[in-house]
Amino acid sequence: MKLRDCEVFVVGNPPPHFGGRYFIFVKLVTDNGITGYGECYVATVSPYVIADIIKDIFGRHMQDMNPHQIEPMGRRVHGSGFTHRPDVTMMGAWSGLEMACWDIIGKAADQPVYHLIGGKLRDRLRSYTYIYPDAADHSASAYSDPDVAANRAASYLADGFTALKFDPAGPYTIYDGRQPDREDLARSVAFCRRLREAVGDKADLLFGTHGQFSVSGAKRLAKAIEPYDPLWFEEPTPPDMPERMAEVAAATSIPVATGERLTTRFEFSRVLAHSAASILQMNLGRVGGILEAKKIAAMAETYYAQIAPHLYCGPLVGAANIQIAAASPNFLILESIEQWGGFHADILTSPIRMEAGYVIVPDAPGLGVELNEDVARQHPYKGDLLHLEMSPDPHDFQPNPKSEN
Repeated sequence: MKLRDCEVFVVGNPPPHFGGRYFIFVKLVTDNGITGYGECYVATVSPYVIADIIKDIFGRHMQDMNPHQIEPMGRRVHGSGFTHRPDVTMMGAWSGLEMACWDIIGKAADQPVYHLIGGKLRDRLRSYTYIYPDAADHSASAYSDPDVAANRAASYLADGFTALKFDPAGPYTIYDGRQPDREDLARSVAFCRRLREAVGDKADLLFGTHGQFSVSGAKRLAKAIEPYDPLWFEEPTPPDMPERMAEVAAATSIPVATGERLTTRFEFSRVLAHSAASILQMNLGRVGGILEAKKIAAMAETYYAQIAPHLYCGPLVGAANIQIAAASPNFLILESIEQWGGFHADILTSPIRMEAGYVIVPDAPGLGVELNEDVARQHPYKGDLLHLEMSPDPHDFQPNPKSEN
């Protein structure tokens, strides 16, 4: 069995764009007609450029190779062009290709991927969702108004969710980290207070940031929200220096989670070695794929760290996350996009299954889902914005006139 063809779909994600502006899907076909699908989570340059990179990687390092040869192909990619170091663009492109190889391997063996990487440990996976605005809220006030967020939290509890994520700590910019200003701190505390009142002990609160803060600023914020007992404090400082993030982790009782912007076991090993986080949030569309994620999960076990696969992209990364979560003893919780409805369901031939806040582990071979190519072709991305972007301007403190007296 050899890899013969590669096709890339750059798919526009219709409003409300939960999961990003577009998804990058990969289709591989073998010489004996087996098709495998994957997804690349790469946001550094135009998705059309990424499509060309994916095709170049396939033609240069994978075409005519046996899809089982994941380690040799991965080594070729990792060392391509005399790099041999973590490269988020290269490894993001490789992640989707690697994922598609596993999909092929599973289909050839008539087995789910989790049976090929150690076996299934759970039939269902505890899941959380971000607190998103409801369909009628065009102002997106759930992101900024703690009362609106609390009402949304109640509806998610009714759906069965037992954990909810939110990130009220203000804008994130290319100039971070910084100190939180008084308004950031007050808003963060108000969110935690109202959400804890709304959910009581029925759900965990997952406090997200996007690496906005300096070490001392993150310590101040952690101290302010500690009374509300969040399950985690996500990416409190920028991801470049886990040595500094470790100072935050040592200063708070809230577990620190990180990893959505990291790639390969080498970057995650620094997080573990410095005790920067006890919850690793690898995104399988960026980290290097399924085998790399399995290596990271095993490495984390030796530090008694847990994994919580991250997701802010499409459902094929979600499907890969399910496979690694099902086969990892140190799995904690899985990110979902609400209940995998809307376009996340439409883009698959059958949607990811959820019951009462838990993802049901599929028993179909490979990744357990199939891309709906007709829907993918009907929704090409036509924009020029990146998947997700940070503010290009520094954050300037602006006193809130309402709080001056």
